[in-house]
Amino acid sequence: MWANPDWRGGLYPPHGGSDDWLGDYARVFSTVEGNTTFYSGAPRASTVAAWARQAPPSFRFCFKLPASLTHEKRLEGIEADLDGFFAALAPLHDRLGPTMVQLPRDVGPEALPRLEALLKRWPAGLPCAVEVRHREFFHKGEAETALNRLLITHGVDRVMLDVRALFATPPEAHAGLARAQAEKPRLPLHVLSTGDFPLVRFIGHLDDAINEHTFTPWIERLCLWIKQGKTPFLLVHTPDNRQAPELARRLHARIAERVALPSLEAFAGEAQASLF
Repeated sequence: MWANPDWRGGLYPPHGGSDDWLGDYARVFSTVEGNTTFYSGAPRASTVAAWARQAPPSFRFCFKLPASLTHEKRLEGIEADLDGFFAALAPLHDRLGPTMVQLPRDVGPEALPRLEALLKRWPAGLPCAVEVRHREFFHKGEAETALNRLLITHGVDRVMLDVRALFATPPEAHAGLARAQAEKPRLPLHVLSTGDFPLVRFIGHLDDAINEHTFTPWIERLCLWIKQGKTPFLLVHTPDNRQAPELARRLHARIAERVALPSLEAFAGEAQASLF
């Protein structure tokens, strides 16, 4: 996400409107998880044009397929909607990271034929990642084997949702932690890349020590994928997302100790504060 007023004074300047937030965000980070399309569907042409103006050529948007297609229609009879969705995003096609197909918790193996039809219709050259939440896909049985084989066949990555840090402690008295634990599925983490764009959604904790410990194994894995010529995407959240930019910066620094990465620019709010 990038539209978060809590980041004023840090990632964003302490004053001013939100019109420049995407530009400030994209000067620091190279990708973003675009939940707006999940809830609101295909954006208006004027909105897409504004995003295209603010995001540099190297930036990548990881939008989510609208919930109307995945959760309401459950991938059935969505051909026209799918075509319309990608037509609306046409000005950003050169800046699309993996578009995520997030399936609800009650969509299981019976939906694999519908998922296969979707992947066959997927626009050529646009990356895709599938996030499943049905428990049958985490038992290492026939359903998971069939899912992974399907994704490999189409060069599609399986979203790796890492909630270990989030659930490391009881929610106790923190409302944000309790809400995040209630919203996120507590599923096993299966680490594998079935395509060229491994996508990790790392949901952190309020405790930095827990985040650092939980993230450590990812460093070697991400570096391995980079050395293999893949382009991994790391999307970072915290329970209320107030600390997400700082956590993302720290994790980037740890990976940069092992593999060459571009340096991150200073946060606009911090740079402005340093002038006074």
